[in-house]
Amino acid sequence: MTARPTTRAPHAPGSQRRDDRSPDLVVLSHLRWTWVWQRPQHLVSRFAQQRAQTGARTWFVEEPVTRDVTVPRLRTAEVGSGVTQVRLELPEGAAQRGHLGFDATRAYSSVLAEFLSRQGVTEPEVLLYTPMALDIAEALNPSRLFYDVMDDLASFEGAPEGMVLRHRRVLTEADVVVAGGRSLYQGVVDHVSGPCLLAPSGVETAHFATARALRTPRDRPVAGYVGVIDERLDLELVDRLASELPDWTLRIVGPVTKIDPADLPRADNIEYPGMTAYEELPAVLAGFDVALMPFALNAATRSISPTKTLEYLAAGLPVVSTRVPDVVADYAGVVHLADDGPSFAAACHSVLQDCPEDRDRRARSIAHSHEWDTIAERLSWAMADAGDPASAASGARA
Repeated sequence: MTARPTTRAPHAPGSQRRDDRSPDLVVLSHLRWTWVWQRPQHLVSRFAQQRAQTGARTWFVEEPVTRDVTVPRLRTAEVGSGVTQVRLELPEGAAQRGHLGFDATRAYSSVLAEFLSRQGVTEPEVLLYTPMALDIAEALNPSRLFYDVMDDLASFEGAPEGMVLRHRRVLTEADVVVAGGRSLYQGVVDHVSGPCLLAPSGVETAHFATARALRTPRDRPVAGYVGVIDERLDLELVDRLASELPDWTLRIVGPVTKIDPADLPRADNIEYPGMTAYEELPAVLAGFDVALMPFALNAATRSISPTKTLEYLAAGLPVVSTRVPDVVADYAGVVHLADDGPSFAAACHSVLQDCPEDRDRRARSIAHSHEWDTIAERLSWAMADAGDPASAASGARA
């Protein structure tokens, strides 16, 4: 279980615009709240704290799961930051495939709508993280619809049929579209009907900076990666890097998903500690000498904007990455770019000689506008302004 970090609520734009209670926010997410703490949790926890100041509630609705039940039923849990986790439990026999998405059953829309109605929720604002939940969103009769495009989900292995068409529908129907990176923004901006904001993922600098004081001398250098281990990682590159750096330890930290663990490269100098709670990440990064982003260059990575780049830099680590387009565009002056095992190994040796103060100076200007508090505040204003004629007249693109 991923621990919930302490967050600070951003300034509440809605509280200056009206004295009445803000609408409840319903978030429909393909990622679970208690999994890896990433973009949805960072933003939604801040949105929830802001809305709670006016008495509004935030509901984080997840994809269904199978349980020992006879009929579909909702389970809820308070998960902190003013967020209520909601998920639909289905009978065991309901699973027709390995992964249950929002499109697994038509019951979700009616059961969720009925539940929210009993809670006094009418015409909520709805935030989508996956277009596959569009039908559920529409069943809730939302007063406003927001779409945060955090990944090109249709390019992922095993993406459900209809993902692309639903994605296009949401782009035209959403009151505000947010893109989580430059490549994602370029792919959606010409297809939206309302405001489209570029808002790459951010960092809690103070949180990760604590890694600097935790760093201690060790017998051999460590090159490490923190994040989800899936088809976006270049496993052949990791394997080759381990052989190129026999006197180093490669520490690959995170949950394995959507790939067979048996396919992971194995060597005496490769470690897989598993998933780590968000609050423990500074201590994990303190054990690295070099941070790695060994991403494959494929359809699943052509639009990613890795959150870990800023986290690594905030922890005071040199970073070596493959040439992911958004990394090249945003961090070429700070991150060392390499293409294969030998060049990754050479870069790992080279960056150990870099001047940390110079790297911090170059990274500081990038990180300033990428604090999660700053991003959440900016998006809160955009969401509050959605549908405002004066706001629309000032320009739909940002």
